[in-house]
Amino acid sequence: MTRAFRLAAACAAGLLCAGLAALPALAKPQHGPKPQHDPMMLHLSPATRVEQRCNARAMGEIQRQHQGMRPDELVAYAFADTKVGADTVSAPGAAVRSAGHWYRLSYRCQTSADGMDIRSFSYELGKEVPRADWSAHYLVP
Repeated sequence: MTRAFRLAAACAAGLLCAGLAALPALAKPQHGPKPQHDPMMLHLSPATRVEQRCNARAMGEIQRQHQGMRPDELVAYAFADTKVGADTVSAPGAAVRSAGHWYRLSYRCQTSADGMDIRSFSYELGKEVPRADWSAHYLVP
C-alpha cells in the first residue's frame, strides 16, 4: 500500500472517527467492569479498527505520562512503514503532534481479536522533528 493511499485512508478514517468521538457520551451505560466502546468502531475494517485503537492508546499514554504534552494527531507511518496484523500494530517510525510540535514515536500494540480492547502496549517517545522535515513525512502544522 502506498503512503499516499494510506494517508488518504487515514484521513478518511480520522474524519469518520473524529465524528464518532462524541458518541460514547450518547451510548447507553454498560454494566460490569468492561469499558464502554464506541459501537461505530465495529463498522471499520478490522485492520483500521486495530490501528485506530492503537493510535488512540499511544496518544493517551503520552498525555498521561509526559507532563505538558497534549497529543492531538498521530501519523503512524511518518518515518517507516507501519506493520498491521490481525491484532497487532508495529509503528517504528510514527510521529505525534502536541502543541504544534511533532515528535518521533515508536510503538508496538496488541489488541483483542475484535480490535476493541488493548492487550499490550509499549512505546518510545523520541526527539522533536524539525519543521523543515514535516512535509516530507506527511506532518501538518
